[in-house]
Amino acid sequence: MGIGASIFLIALGAIFAFAIDANLGWLNLNVVGWVLMLAGVAGLITTLYFWNSRRRVVAAPVRERVVAEPVVPVQDDRVVREEYREVRRPGSGYPA
Repeated sequence: MGIGASIFLIALGAIFAFAIDANLGWLNLNVVGWVLMLAGVAGLITTLYFWNSRRRVVAAPVRERVVAEPVVPVQDDRVVREEYREVRRPGSGYPA
């Protein structure tokens, strides 16, 4: 059940529980309204829980580190500097 369906059940249950004053004899609309509201709240909590657990897995940071810092050679009174960077994306198969 999604967020929209949960909110719809909560709203429909509130209408049955608080706004309708009908006597059907065999069906108490106040109880139906409270059951619908509880089902909507349970669905909303469940949906939000699964959305939060799914986001934690996806949001992995990109790691960047300098692999080697070579010796800085000097050529003709100027410094020559080389740098090698290795960027690992999450899920690329490399150990952390």
